[in-house]
Amino acid sequence: MTVITSVSDMREKARQTVPRMFFDYVESGSWTEDTLRANIADLSNIKFRQRVAIDISKRSTQMKMLDQVLPMPVALAPTGLAGMQTADGEIHAARAAEKFGVPFTLSTMSVCSIEEVRSRTSSPFWFQLYVMKDRAFIYDLIERAKRANCSALMITLDLQVMGQRHRDVKNGLSVPPKISLKNIIDLVNRPKWCFKMLKTKNRKFGNIVGHVKGIKDMSSLAEWTSKQFDPSLSWEDVKELRRRWPGKLILKGIMDKDDAKAALDIGVDALVVSNHGGRQLDGTSSTISALPGVLDVTKGKCETWVDGGIRTGQDILRLIALGAQGTLIGRAFLYGLGAEGEVGVTNVLQILQKELDMTMGLCGATNLSSVDESILL
Repeated sequence: MTVITSVSDMREKARQTVPRMFFDYVESGSWTEDTLRANIADLSNIKFRQRVAIDISKRSTQMKMLDQVLPMPVALAPTGLAGMQTADGEIHAARAAEKFGVPFTLSTMSVCSIEEVRSRTSSPFWFQLYVMKDRAFIYDLIERAKRANCSALMITLDLQVMGQRHRDVKNGLSVPPKISLKNIIDLVNRPKWCFKMLKTKNRKFGNIVGHVKGIKDMSSLAEWTSKQFDPSLSWEDVKELRRRWPGKLILKGIMDKDDAKAALDIGVDALVVSNHGGRQLDGTSSTISALPGVLDVTKGKCETWVDGGIRTGQDILRLIALGAQGTLIGRAFLYGLGAEGEVGVTNVLQILQKELDMTMGLCGATNLSSVDESILL
């Protein structure tokens, strides 16, 4: 039995539990995966100052994100197909986040629907929106998010065209998945995952199926989805979405100063410095490299968060020290979800908080809200 002491341990357990096509969906970046690797490497290259003989007996990892005091500045990022890491995956992740006290973000491309997740949770969650050509469907999604009492809308802006992820192509990941001898053998070797999946009715894109005219099966869904990402998306479109959503608004996918300025002009509560986890534009900079330029524009005007490459509590501390006011984790919590379901997500959050707290102490810091670059070499 593997003793889980880190997110890396959880990743290995997920690799053994989840069918390869769905595990690789989480793991993969676009093209050569240079940007995916840079997100991780550039963070780990930032070194801490070790301090001693400082009273660190009273430490707090608490910090606010969107006026909510959290046990640590972490939210669960929107991730498509989380419900294929384990049966009813979005529900399990949302419940783990709720119990731990951090926000959960439901993806447009989730397996479980907004309504299903709402019925299985008590606290409001965030909803992430992809802007598709079918504006009537998008506007209806916003209304559904309002009815579900979602406390924030997160608009992802960096998916106007789909980046190619070579592993997904080779594994035959599609809607519906391509059936091959290799995939059948892989599923046979993961009976626990298969048994759970057979017991649930949630095996489609729950936010779409039954809500779009003409979609009757998985094949028609695939054809519709492939044509829906909108290369004509403009800031005028984002302004219209801002008008339709009166609550907290988060824009995700900001890597450039000019885009940060445009976001501020429409009225935004938070930005996420994000390159989609290295899954879109390969060859762009890591998110930690882009953070200073965005902060030059946004500091004091809206909250600025970061995702990409976060695998440890130390990574969270590095980002906060460099000026981020929050972080989002994707792959880290998905490893826990695939490995152990709701319990695995909780374990990942506990691991990250423990690492964050311990590193703060060894750097002589006691209050996360006052951490700055002085703790770094």
